Amino acid sequence: MKLTFYGAARTVTGSCHCLEACGRRILIDCGLQQGSGEIDNAELPFHPGELDLVILTHAHIDHSGRVPLLYKRGYEGRVITTHLTKQLLAIMLMDSAHIQESEAEWANQKGKRAGRPVEEPLYTQADALVALEQIDGVAYGERIPLFEGIELNMVDAGHLLGSAFVELFVEEAGERRKLVFSGDIGNLDQPIIRDPSMIDEADYVVMESTYGTRLHEGEGDYTKALAEVLDETFERGGNVIIPAFAVGRTQELLYFLREIKLRGLVRSLPDFPVYVDSPLARQATQIFAGDLTGCLDQEARDLLASGSALMNFPGLCLCESVEESKWLNQDPNPKVVISASGMCDAGRIRHHLKHNLWRPECAIVFVGFQAEGSFGRHLLSGAERVRMFGEEIRVAARIVNLPGMSSHADRDFLLKWARHFSPTPRHIFVVHGEEQGAEALAAELNRYGIPAHAPFYLEEFDLIRNLVSSPGIPLPAKARKSAHESQAYAELLGSAEQLLELVKTSRQGANRELRAMNRQLTELLAGWGEK
Repeated sequence: MKLTFYGAARTVTGSCHCLEACGRRILIDCGLQQGSGEIDNAELPFHPGELDLVILTHAHIDHSGRVPLLYKRGYEGRVITTHLTKQLLAIMLMDSAHIQESEAEWANQKGKRAGRPVEEPLYTQADALVALEQIDGVAYGERIPLFEGIELNMVDAGHLLGSAFVELFVEEAGERRKLVFSGDIGNLDQPIIRDPSMIDEADYVVMESTYGTRLHEGEGDYTKALAEVLDETFERGGNVIIPAFAVGRTQELLYFLREIKLRGLVRSLPDFPVYVDSPLARQATQIFAGDLTGCLDQEARDLLASGSALMNFPGLCLCESVEESKWLNQDPNPKVVISASGMCDAGRIRHHLKHNLWRPECAIVFVGFQAEGSFGRHLLSGAERVRMFGEEIRVAARIVNLPGMSSHADRDFLLKWARHFSPTPRHIFVVHGEEQGAEALAAELNRYGIPAHAPFYLEEFDLIRNLVSSPGIPLPAKARKSAHESQAYAELLGSAEQLLELVKTSRQGANRELRAMNRQLTELLAGWGEK
């Protein structure tokens, strides 16, 4: 009985873990790497054809995005998840495949001129369709046998519609073990969905640590905080641009914006328009408006019972076409634009940032986690200049972070969730967090007397003897360094361009001052040339 860590080991994305028991190999999640991308998404450290089953905790791409690749590489089994996750995957995996195809096409357009080999997409929409035909949906609390000696139960994780904690009950050679895989643990008091469940007991727990060292600010009055940003920005005549994941975060934002309008919290422009510029978000919002029996919190149920809509209000427009998207950046009127991707690395949000980052009257509002190496993280880190579509852009807009709106639990609730298990688990594996955060959370759990550690990539753990049987490997330092270097290079390039502008404006300066400046630059260049 063995557990192997194939992803999200001391990194935030790419969740992928494998349980070997009773002669079976079960993969729990198979997500895409996002952000700095220490591991190539095309690399699978196992043969998909040797897998017997895949279980998905939820639909977010960093947990599900490589499932079509499994089928492309020879997997022939089923995928089990909750009913709502199955619905969301139908749109998310097709959208992901479209992105893979588009990126490959773009790369090949440039590569052909440079004489580079043709690049193949990670997978295609045809591959995604094959995967979607193999997905089975189950209900929360429906304990089902998977194989002889292995049973499954899904528990509401409170992170996204359909998100689940995976409970696996295993009996092999007279030994019994219960494993819990958290996927992503939800934040408290989120709109629409219920709070995450507490699980009473487990032998082994694989838990996330996205906010392993951080607390969400405030007591949950997100509507007021967001309304203040809207009011101040509209008063200056600017736009509010919100990068948001198309599934989950966008729908929660619509819920908050409906409440803001209902309560009249924005006085400078009470009837402000809201545009959701994402075909994927449009499709997801339709699912959120469907049958959500067994998933809604009490407030959402009361709202529906009163005849009100959860996410609809005057001034809301769901954009779909490219022409509609382009028009948003031509329209001079203040507005809210919600667009994907949530970390700003791709999608229509890039165009909206290009047209608004340089405007001091505008605001860019982040409402979700930004992975290390992502464009969003670069902006939050204080970038003064960025390069987009071959153009250098000054960051003059107000950059706002509302971490309390995250759909992930913060450090305190992560600890509370882990300490709820009784008796104490034999071991907790801390994954899905940046290295420092994962290690810090594991250390905190150890201080509470709970054995825990942050596993390395490819680490193997013997669940019978309760020990690491193969230590795994640290992720390549070169990859982590490259993300840092790209940000540093952008900042250096921005400074160099400022210097060039300064030189150009000094054309009419006194000769003595110009020669002094030239001597300083010559000495600086000579010094760097010796390094």
